[in-house]
Amino acid sequence: MTSIQNLWRMTCGPALDLPPLAGDAAADVAVIGGGFTGLSAALHLAEAGARVVVVEAETIGHGGSGRNVGLVNAGLWTPPDEVEAALGAEEGAALNRALAAGPDLVFDLIGRHGIECEAVRNGTLHLAHSAAGLRDLRARHAQQSRRGAPVKLLDSAETARRVGTGRFAGSLWDGRAGTIQPLAYAMGMARAAMAAGATVRERSPALSVAREGADWVVRTAAGCLRAPRLIQATNAYAAAGARPGPFTPVHYFQIATAPLSAAQRETILPGGEGCWDTATVMTSYRLDRAGRLLLGSVGNLEDFGARVHQCWARRRIAGAFPALRGIGIEAAWSGRIAMTGDHMPKVAEIGPGAVSIWGYSGRGISPGTVFGRAAARWAMGDADAFPTAIRAAKPETLPGLRALYYEAGATLTHMLPG
Repeated sequence: MTSIQNLWRMTCGPALDLPPLAGDAAADVAVIGGGFTGLSAALHLAEAGARVVVVEAETIGHGGSGRNVGLVNAGLWTPPDEVEAALGAEEGAALNRALAAGPDLVFDLIGRHGIECEAVRNGTLHLAHSAAGLRDLRARHAQQSRRGAPVKLLDSAETARRVGTGRFAGSLWDGRAGTIQPLAYAMGMARAAMAAGATVRERSPALSVAREGADWVVRTAAGCLRAPRLIQATNAYAAAGARPGPFTPVHYFQIATAPLSAAQRETILPGGEGCWDTATVMTSYRLDRAGRLLLGSVGNLEDFGARVHQCWARRRIAGAFPALRGIGIEAAWSGRIAMTGDHMPKVAEIGPGAVSIWGYSGRGISPGTVFGRAAARWAMGDADAFPTAIRAAKPETLPGLRALYYEAGATLTHMLPG
């Protein structure tokens, strides 16, 4: 079996190697978490002239931001009609609009700051794994089309041409979307934020977070950060002293093959779209710049099902793309997703002048960037900056058991042939 090794770490270039927080520091805004949300907040705050300090428990992008598939999608997993039904027409429409424009923000930041992150904006393909999946895609197409989205419903033949396999009944192409090297994007945002004046510190886990007088005080092993405003952006990777929002941890793994040959790249995802399917235990497919095929699915490569997941992934590659049977595997890794019960992102007030943001349920890049920008505007005084309401955090129902259910279900599914 392939050992745990993250392709994005292998290909993102030199580490930032930032020093930990040391001594006393003061800022207008303290940010906990160096992923998409926290870095977007820091970048937009610094560009607005605010003093901002980011403390990251490990290294930039250590959590979900550096373990992501790298699909820059518009919207949520939840169809837009269901978003509006759940949140109400006005709030739901506002969230749908904000996240529909998410890829524009991501690719604008990449272009404006010259972030080298293998950005490709050729759209994504949502693949129908069955007739039921195709019915779901037809409904999504109708909903997105009513909102003016540049989406196309493709038949099985066109889907086979674009993906390189005939196993799908059709697909939904979304021209707003694309792919990136997610860790390189996070590191690029960190560099841009620092160039604008932000301070970013790695290996600085928040050991305690408390309100003292008019300030929030974040204490790390070697430092103390004070600020009147606090943004917690740890999502599924909170340090012990932070205050994570309630979620169910769900793991997603990926394996990366050796680079495909020139001939293979002419028939396997020749347009460079990123893909995922409609199956309950989802599978994703994409290529990186070097031509490696990345295949992902639900599962944890550091838990009891690791061998099952990796064996299944090899079978799936060989079954979908017979020309790749026996191809070498260069990397395999997994990450943790903050899944909420309604699959909606959450913003909660954790005290005066402090918010926690979490729960992208597997769609971190665009929503994280959008909510980070909104958090910056909120910290600068715009009480209505977020595209969804700030609500009190509600506990998740039996998150430990639900996490076990997801992992066991994925493991059992991956034991099956096909």
